[in-house]
Amino acid sequence: MTAPQDALNRADKNLDDSLERLFALLRIPSISTKAAHAKDCRAAAEWLQKELTELGFTAAVRETPGHPIVTGHSKGPEGKPHVLFYGHYDVQPVDPLDLWTAPPFEPRLVDSPSGTTEITARGAADDKGQVMTFLEACRALRDAEGRLPVGVTVVIEGEEESGGVNLLPFLKGNAEELKADLALICDTGMLDPHTPAITTMLRGMVGEEVTITGAACDLHSGMFGNAARNPIQVLCDIISDLRDGATGRVTLSGFYEGVPEMPEEVREQWSKIGPTDAQGLGSVGLRWPAGEQGYTALEQTWCRPSCEINGISGGYEEDGFKTVLPAKASAKISFRLVGDQDPEKIRAAFREHVRTRLPKDCKVEFRSHGGSRASVVPADLPALRPALKALSDEWGTAATVIGCGGSIPVVGEVKEALGLDSLLIGFGLEDDRVHSPNEKYNLTSFHKGIRSWVRVLTALAQ
Repeated sequence: MTAPQDALNRADKNLDDSLERLFALLRIPSISTKAAHAKDCRAAAEWLQKELTELGFTAAVRETPGHPIVTGHSKGPEGKPHVLFYGHYDVQPVDPLDLWTAPPFEPRLVDSPSGTTEITARGAADDKGQVMTFLEACRALRDAEGRLPVGVTVVIEGEEESGGVNLLPFLKGNAEELKADLALICDTGMLDPHTPAITTMLRGMVGEEVTITGAACDLHSGMFGNAARNPIQVLCDIISDLRDGATGRVTLSGFYEGVPEMPEEVREQWSKIGPTDAQGLGSVGLRWPAGEQGYTALEQTWCRPSCEINGISGGYEEDGFKTVLPAKASAKISFRLVGDQDPEKIRAAFREHVRTRLPKDCKVEFRSHGGSRASVVPADLPALRPALKALSDEWGTAATVIGCGGSIPVVGEVKEALGLDSLLIGFGLEDDRVHSPNEKYNLTSFHKGIRSWVRVLTALAQ
């Protein structure tokens, strides 16, 4: 069934107003990882509650031990499916601030050298712009039809960028209220600027922070160098052993248990729809894949597990030079998981890897930063085909299913707490600079994202 033309027309006519609403949300610096922005996170939640109420939802700001969660409920026509839409209003920190070409919480439209128009601001793509495509589609459908074609429950959290520890307990504690037939998640992207996609494979993740302590205090490197253990050197030796230099494989004991072999037909399909190594890496100034040998860059990020060093610190890090032998050194390590890899087994293997290499006179501390399993959308999920058809109709290009190198723990949490499969439909692009300075979201992604959700919700009603 074709989406109601009146709703599509309203999405077009009201685009300027939709942008104003998005800009209002983007101006709120809802950085969940920083305590100083707790009031801003609450302000964003209250702003969304007000918007949902204006859209006819029964909406509320729900308290958690951390930042609040926003819920909204709209009953659908009798006999039609009920969907649960998930998004998040919190954003990443903006550091380093001096790399931004404009203040990160002053959104603006910018004409790029490639001829596209971009919405620039922290959160433009991750995830405020994506959330607002859905809410503005609901607005267009309600204005045109007087009601939504399906029942809709909205859950928008404020801690996705800081671990999201309170979401799963909230879902479990309110499972009866949040009952639905299908989850919709808009925190992913397209294959390219012209090809819409539904992400059906997501990697899981384990986050670990390790701190190694040597002497009781920082030491003079001339007086104690060589004789005293250097925690930075110890740490570097340990983390350099995490990968085999010849093959690129992760060396943790049992790491590849549960990792499925890549079907040859999938490899062939991805080779046709995906970018080459040079194309995929070229957008960030690289060319050659650096991980596991025998796999393309696309394969490595979509269907292979990984180990990455996300941060390392110790000793003197300010301007100038100080001949210090540090007492402590720390690193933040993440593992991306696929298939049936068990996050807790990976965590335990990493800690054992560190302990067995720890020299005398050194101590180690670990801090967990969460963990989640990989997620796969069933190929026979009934909603998959109509959603792909709706996206294809809007973009004029056949929509495809893709994998994603990132981790979206909510997919597994929604399955665990509510028993729901998820459709991951997003309109972000590879060059959106998510989590980086000068984050952007293409105006076309926002506009056609609204129109896409109009079509998808209409298709799901059938």
